[in-house]
Amino acid sequence: MGLGNFGKILIFIGLGIIILGVAVFLFSKAPFAGKLPGDIYIKKENFSFYFPLGSSVVISIILTILLNIVIRILMRK
Repeated sequence: MGLGNFGKILIFIGLGIIILGVAVFLFSKAPFAGKLPGDIYIKKENFSFYFPLGSSVVISIILTILLNIVIRILMRK
């Protein structure tokens, strides 16, 4: 692997991290974030427990679709 290819890989990794950061920032501002059906939230007097099961499924589906699109685009070349 040449140094030019390594540079391209680093650029793509950097762009991916930026896109992921923007997505996390925007998702945290969404009014439905953490309140989807399937999210488990238990609050008692001195204890609270939150498990975002529904949110995890939605994020997993979105990431699977996006990664499949990216892989198909990269495999064409």
